[in-house]
Amino acid sequence: MNNISAASREFREMDELSAQDSPIHRLHPLVKLLVTLAYIVCVVSFPKYQLSGLAVMVLYPVLVFQLSGIPVRTCFHKLRIVLPLVCAVGLLNPFFDRAPLLYVGGLAVSGGVVSMVTLMLKGVFSLMASFLLIATTSIDALCAALRKLHVPALLVTLLLLTYRYISVMIGEVAVMTDAYRLRAPGQKGIHISVWGSFLGQLLLRSMDRAEELYQSMQLRGFRGEFYYADQPPCTAGAVAYGVVCAALFVLARLYDLPQLLGNLFV
Repeated sequence: MNNISAASREFREMDELSAQDSPIHRLHPLVKLLVTLAYIVCVVSFPKYQLSGLAVMVLYPVLVFQLSGIPVRTCFHKLRIVLPLVCAVGLLNPFFDRAPLLYVGGLAVSGGVVSMVTLMLKGVFSLMASFLLIATTSIDALCAALRKLHVPALLVTLLLLTYRYISVMIGEVAVMTDAYRLRAPGQKGIHISVWGSFLGQLLLRSMDRAEELYQSMQLRGFRGEFYYADQPPCTAGAVAYGVVCAALFVLARLYDLPQLLGNLFV
């Protein structure tokens, strides 16, 4: 039950983060969405051995963390389950690519190690940028921005309903867990022998609840697409933010800035 309560609390915390007030929160949702997409595209397009150039891309999430007032530890805490999976993607690279690529203090570093670290950083940076988008933009504003990009209404509606009704699903699981604990006092957790029936009951209850919710939406005028509240106009400052960020991302992608600066000072 504690895990279910913690999951519900963390889900509410994301809505609280997006409701804060900061220069990043006040930016137009469409600008933030486009900047995030441009950042992720530039990050994943780096060659597997260009570690120094990729390292510069960490400046964007660090700056956004500072401007938005969101602690970095909150990001890593929310992503604690996904991050190990992302970092595990390139663990086998050192075994397949053993040729020395560079030397650090007389120690040979293989291309597999460099590509492994590069792949890990790509995943971490992309997750951080996605988290910052969700943490500084409400789901309604994000869906409205997707519709302005002419994303199909069906996909946007599925995204919004999935996000909104995760909390409903968590509530159903909490009710069923309480009922089980009352029928099996003193037992820790749900016994493996009843997992199948528990999931089946959860599916049936979810279908009944979904039908009730859909009927309520129809009574309120839902006809297949949500009508989002009008977004504030896109200001010149928001446009300048988007243009500058995109230009810097492209510049960092085309040129190895650490190497250029190193050659300049040397």
